[in-house]
Amino acid sequence: MVLLDRLLDIVKARFGSSPALRTAPEGIDVLAAMANRRVMRRYTDKPVDPALLETLCAVALAAPSKSDLQQADIIMISDRAQRDRLHDLIPDNPWIREAPAFLVFCANNRRHRLMFEWRRQPFLNDHLDSFFNASVDTGIVLATFIAAADRAGLGTCPVSAIRNRAAEVSDLLCLPEHVFPVAGLGVGWPSFAGVLSPRLGLDITIHRDRYDESGLQEKIADYDRRRAAVQPYAAQRYMNRFGQAADYGWSEDKVRQYSVRERADFGAFIRKKRFNLD
Repeated sequence: MVLLDRLLDIVKARFGSSPALRTAPEGIDVLAAMANRRVMRRYTDKPVDPALLETLCAVALAAPSKSDLQQADIIMISDRAQRDRLHDLIPDNPWIREAPAFLVFCANNRRHRLMFEWRRQPFLNDHLDSFFNASVDTGIVLATFIAAADRAGLGTCPVSAIRNRAAEVSDLLCLPEHVFPVAGLGVGWPSFAGVLSPRLGLDITIHRDRYDESGLQEKIADYDRRRAAVQPYAAQRYMNRFGQAADYGWSEDKVRQYSVRERADFGAFIRKKRFNLD
């Protein structure tokens, strides 16, 4: 019961409530650790063994893949000059340079297109789903790597900002047509325990039988208050435009964040990679 209570306490701290679980399932210690995971942006100076990184990549690439197409690749950035060039493209993310290891997870829809060419067969699935399948495959591999790294005692920090400069990152990494960067990942030995970020309530994100957003505004307001009580924002975004809010929570922060256009050129970049998004 101790492990069950620990899991439920972690889930309640994260989501504001916990399921009515009465019996400890198999692997409850792993479930508790996964529920308790934290993004890690500060690391010790201890290097990460390249063989361990490659092993974690292998574990990640064992993840499920749509129709066994295996459309995810991982680039391990070990050359310091290459790391510096990548950081220069995205200077607001210092852990690109400072993390002991840095990986870029790429979606690869190229390989099976080449197999069609080798067999002189027409590729009939040149539409949005090809892009989507490769993206989802890569997201699954990224999530699996993070879970595997956690089990090995490593900390990780995903970096979606590489898509802010997708074309330049693609050129830097020599990505050919139909291959594109999805996210980066800083990896290292944690220098502190990290912070548990509260998430939206389970009554918002878990649905039964059909989608339901009844009471959504009130539920998000409750989440704003719950999160502000344990993890208030250190600063408010764009005060010159919005002023200072008396109650600054998650929803206000996200509205301000996305009041500025981001990655509006990403679709054009993907089309230049020869994807048909129809």
